[in-house]
Amino acid sequence: MRLPLNQKIAILLHEGIRGTHGKTGLSLLRYSDAPIVVAIDRDSSGESLEELTGIKRDVPIAASVKDALQFKPQVLVIGIAPKGGSLPDDYWHEIKDALVGGMSIMNGLHTPLGKSPELKTLLKPGQLIWDVRKEPSNIGVCRLAARNLSCKRVLTVGTDMAVGKMSASLELNRSSRLRGLRTKFIATGQTGLMLEGDGVALDSVRVDFAAGAVEQVVMRYGKNYDILHIEGQGSLLHPSSTATLPLIRGSQPTQMILAHRLGQNQVVEGVPIPPLAEVIKLYEMVASAAGAFAPVPVVGIALNTRNFDDDRAKKAISLIESETGLPCTDAIRFGGDKLLDAVISS
Repeated sequence: MRLPLNQKIAILLHEGIRGTHGKTGLSLLRYSDAPIVVAIDRDSSGESLEELTGIKRDVPIAASVKDALQFKPQVLVIGIAPKGGSLPDDYWHEIKDALVGGMSIMNGLHTPLGKSPELKTLLKPGQLIWDVRKEPSNIGVCRLAARNLSCKRVLTVGTDMAVGKMSASLELNRSSRLRGLRTKFIATGQTGLMLEGDGVALDSVRVDFAAGAVEQVVMRYGKNYDILHIEGQGSLLHPSSTATLPLIRGSQPTQMILAHRLGQNQVVEGVPIPPLAEVIKLYEMVASAAGAFAPVPVVGIALNTRNFDDDRAKKAISLIESETGLPCTDAIRFGGDKLLDAVISS
């Protein structure tokens, strides 16, 4: 389900603008063409979105759904992505206020809202509840069909969850489009689906069919495009992540881009992030299955420098390039051209 382009959008983002779990809403604010009229975050109410996030979009920040109604939004999008994907308890009253206020709901969390009897009683004619995370129909097991495609298939992988894999893929897709390439962003998570309207919510798929679901969407587009930019999920380093391997198997990538957050040195307490050169070896070994499949190189590093100034970011980029021998950049801050050059030349 794509974010509606003909309806005014409010994004529910409590503790997400300054915090670490607002990536869905912030990505929509950064990349969506939909008319977003207000963000809702009690911790940032009345402040400047651009000053807080660097996103060049003139959107006011309200303290609550009730306060946001003055902007006449028609759809409330739940813009947080907390660990486990469950709806926080204090969000329920906001959702009810939105329904009472005449809004539809777009929900990307694991908590299904469309089946709630209490919420159903609040729906009036013309209002809908869209639960984005649904398993696709007619999926099967992976058959490695994608390796026979002639297009480039660029998968973003990461040292952790929520380090910028989707943003890197979107920026690479944008750079590819500006160069006149036939390019397609393949969404594999709820935010990407809201932006793109098609893809697969990978973490809603039964594990035995996850690689097959990825393969299904890659095969749907692979014959019609020069390059597919496949949104990464999770991390091979994270103890609770199971999404990365099905993405590798189902998409059969031709190249990988490694995403990393500057300054982060552990995944969870007691699980350090190894040197990036070692992480690169890990992903290349897993992607090739120790030689069972074709080699898949990591060709560049997408560095998330959000919490640092330009000077610190540039120094870190230079250091990582020296240490790994690979091109590195922050694709949001400096654009995706350097990484796209590496993809095209490999």
